[in-house]
Amino acid sequence: MPRFIRLIALPRRWLLWISAGLVLRLVFIYFPRPIDPDTWDYLQLGHNLLHHGIYGLGTGSDISPSLFRLPGYPIFLAVFEQLFARTWPHTWLNAVFLAQAAADMGAGLLLAVFARRHVRPRAAEIALALAMLCPFTAVYAATALTESLSVFAVSLGIYATGRVIAAEVEGGRDNWALVLAGCASGLAMLLRPDGVLLFAAILAGLSWYVLRSRGARSTRSALRRAAIVASLYGVIALLPLVPWTVRNWAQFHVFEPLAPRYLNGPGERANEGFYRWLRTWSVEYVTTANVFWAIGSDPIDLADLTPRAFDSPEQRQRTLALIAEYNQDKEISAGLDERFAALAAERIRAHRIRYYVALPLFRDADMLLRPRTEAFYLEVFWWRWSEHPWQSLGAIFLGLVNLGYVAAAIWALVRGRVPLAIMPGGYLIMRLVLLGTMENPEPRYTLECFPILIVAAAAALAPIEKSLRRQGEPSLSG
Repeated sequence: MPRFIRLIALPRRWLLWISAGLVLRLVFIYFPRPIDPDTWDYLQLGHNLLHHGIYGLGTGSDISPSLFRLPGYPIFLAVFEQLFARTWPHTWLNAVFLAQAAADMGAGLLLAVFARRHVRPRAAEIALALAMLCPFTAVYAATALTESLSVFAVSLGIYATGRVIAAEVEGGRDNWALVLAGCASGLAMLLRPDGVLLFAAILAGLSWYVLRSRGARSTRSALRRAAIVASLYGVIALLPLVPWTVRNWAQFHVFEPLAPRYLNGPGERANEGFYRWLRTWSVEYVTTANVFWAIGSDPIDLADLTPRAFDSPEQRQRTLALIAEYNQDKEISAGLDERFAALAAERIRAHRIRYYVALPLFRDADMLLRPRTEAFYLEVFWWRWSEHPWQSLGAIFLGLVNLGYVAAAIWALVRGRVPLAIMPGGYLIMRLVLLGTMENPEPRYTLECFPILIVAAAAALAPIEKSLRRQGEPSLSG
């Protein structure tokens, strides 16, 4: 039976899960959520590119070219504005949300197909159910942010890489899957700078498993084939970044294939000293909301500084003096930033393990396990039951659901049940290491981990079969 016919003839229970997933996402779209501040930037970048031919921020004649965001999502929004804004001037974003819902559901189907091939059929249905009913990915379909497309890119990368490796194990080739893997990584990098982690994880997985699958026949031919696969994948993945890199060199005379960490343009100063000081004590989303987002617009409430921000009474007085100076003008000058940097250096020298190990682990834990109140606009202080019992109850429920995904996935990874584990495991490790270095922990930054959590949780509930083992060939399950 041709492949496209097999894809259409889905099992009836799969159609029920897909229908449930569609209803869930339509509910989120029907009940609109407040627009995220980042959405306005994406919309403005796309609008200016569409109507003025300038990728930058500003309005009218005051538009400045920018390195502020990668162009993938603004271009996506510009396409939908061109197609639907004239017909539905006030509601055209609903078309964006529907497209994102389709991408999110498509991601679930890709993960189910991957699980069916590399775990077993029962795991495929579990993966599909977990993906379709996941409230944390579904809710972002109704938000004009990069998350839904990023989740799709990770899922496409997992699916396509699995196809490439399976073909190599069987002694064949799947060039279309290799193209899809490259496209998935290219899309991830055009959406967000951390998309480069998907590129690195797939590159490592392809190189390792292709080398192992052919190593028993000839070491030289295995090395040659692994190099060819890795090179073709790399070219396809990096090619979409070429126009962006060339534009940045021509416009700003800088080599910038992604985007600056602090979103500052050439010659613009970032508050790196302040951010480093923040990393010496910030571990939770509450600090991000109350301190990090206040910079440049609002005063910092001294009550929002936790005891972790001070190592001694003398250091507390110095810190409060710096905050008071900031509060006068709500601006961090170069001199003030240098003093924050000196304070950060002092704290790091005194507690290196805390800065480099303990705090990053706490940040990762907060982003992975927090009830994700920000996605559902629940009270950030969700544990204050007496002040808002219903919101607290909703947050606890979401927290338990989130914990279920994470716990099942960790169990499967520890027990070695996740297929082709170097690729998804490497991605998770790199992403958590990166997120641990951030001064502004937000739970949504771990959303791109959910494709891997879903596959791993499905593997936990449906033990892996050695479906990739062939006589005389290595097992690729670990």
